[in-house]
Amino acid sequence: MTHNKKLKTYPLTKAKHVKVHGRTTQTLTPLTLFWTGSGIELNIKGSELWIEIEADYQVYEHWISIVINGAPMSRLMVTAGRHWICLLRGMNPNMVKNVRVVKDVQPMSFDSRILLQIHALKVDGELLPVTDKPYKVEFIGDSITSGEGTIGAKEETDWVPMLFTALHNYTAITAEALNADYRVLSQSGWGVLTSWDNNPHANIPAYYEQICGVLSGERNEALGAFSDHDFTSWQPDVVVVNLGTNDGGSLLFSRMDGPSKRESVQATLERGRDIQ
Repeated sequence: MTHNKKLKTYPLTKAKHVKVHGRTTQTLTPLTLFWTGSGIELNIKGSELWIEIEADYQVYEHWISIVINGAPMSRLMVTAGRHWICLLRGMNPNMVKNVRVVKDVQPMSFDSRILLQIHALKVDGELLPVTDKPYKVEFIGDSITSGEGTIGAKEETDWVPMLFTALHNYTAITAEALNADYRVLSQSGWGVLTSWDNNPHANIPAYYEQICGVLSGERNEALGAFSDHDFTSWQPDVVVVNLGTNDGGSLLFSRMDGPSKRESVQATLERGRDIQ
């Protein structure tokens, strides 16, 4: 591949006009992405753009979507390690392109190694300001809000990150229709008071005031996931709560006999819903 000698590398702290989406800390060295739909947005006047991204996980990998000028252009699995990923190349250097990098997969609450960070950018042009949308919407929910199973063939039933999406999702669709910026806080299988399997610790309200308290592990603690969220930093005009489905399911689960309950738990564990 021909090397573009005009490319310049900028850590996020030096890259002007990068807009951060999603609830996170104020740290850009690097930027940690926790929630579904989180990411970065920028306007670039140039022909080539790369991001330096780092990922880690124990079982379930990360997926991201790349959106250019409002159209989904690519979707890829982020393998473990620190890599440079090309977002666009060879485009008209005189045209301004709006680019978004979107995290497709929810925070995996049981995986203490889960990590997705953006360190730096490489661009051969200039970054221009990104205009805020006139409204802000916050979505709180479970698997429906996480976009579980809303991408892929209809017959797919595996519980894998590949089948999670932040774009083919009512949250993104609603935000686009309202011309709003948005944030998502969601966990598959969780509810208002309890999870689908009657686990009282797996409820969203218990962690709502933290940045991403649904996670676990010393590294996530060091990254600020369990710190109090600064609600003055981003105040939504509307909050949409889509919870309760799993609370209702937990009543059915609690009434199962022993063998049926064991079979249900085993089937779910095999699909990855090991809520701890």
